Amino acid sequence: MFQVQCLQSTEKTETELYSKYYIGPFIKGQSTTIGNTLRRVLLSSLQGLAIVGARINDINHEFSTIPHVKEDVIDILLNLKQIVFKGNINEPTLARLKVKGPGIITAQDIELPPNVKLIDPRQYIATITAKGDVEMEFLITRGQNYLKNTTLESIIPSGFLSVDAVFMPVKKVNFFVETAQTGNSSELESLILEIWTNGSLTPAEALSTSAEVLGNSFELLKITNTTSTLAINKEFIRLKIIQNNSTQYSLKN
Repeated sequence: MFQVQCLQSTEKTETELYSKYYIGPFIKGQSTTIGNTLRRVLLSSLQGLAIVGARINDINHEFSTIPHVKEDVIDILLNLKQIVFKGNINEPTLARLKVKGPGIITAQDIELPPNVKLIDPRQYIATITAKGDVEMEFLITRGQNYLKNTTLESIIPSGFLSVDAVFMPVKKVNFFVETAQTGNSSELESLILEIWTNGSLTPAEALSTSAEVLGNSFELLKITNTTSTLAINKEFIRLKIIQNNSTQYSLKN
């Protein structure tokens, strides 16, 4: 039976969490297999929230400029991409922003539904250089991995500009293998796993969720009723015989 132990845990900023884990001991060769599998699931299979579309008043395309705003629309969309959310939503959700200038627009100016929270409210969006109003609407949804704005253009509502969606809560994963310090056998080894997240999940939550994803996947490989499988195979053979006989009969006639 192996064990999991947290060797180090740090929080550099709200969006930069890091933990280092010892997992083992394993039979020689297993650590690399488990490390590669966990790394792949951590980076590509965990879900998160992200802005997929933005609607800005009187703006029809991303190459526009907004009066009295320092950044052009492309820069604003890039800044929106950096906003990290945490929450529990099952369908696309709208959020709104209305700011009077002059002043700086940050993520904390976004009016969010109660089931969605910001990880870093200070995330910069834009600067209004003179008196005036800036109004925006954002489409937030749940997903996994990374979607380019070109992929989203065909599925977001009319009037919204698509935003590169970074759903991944895990930013980086590293692992290496060490000889297990058991004193009993040199054939045992341990896995050292490092996880960096964006704050929407802690590294511990990310590791636990990844293990759950893998467990659910491997559960599907269990064969619990060989008799049923055999019966299905026999039925398939019977149907093929009937089909062949029907074909031969139709050809003769």
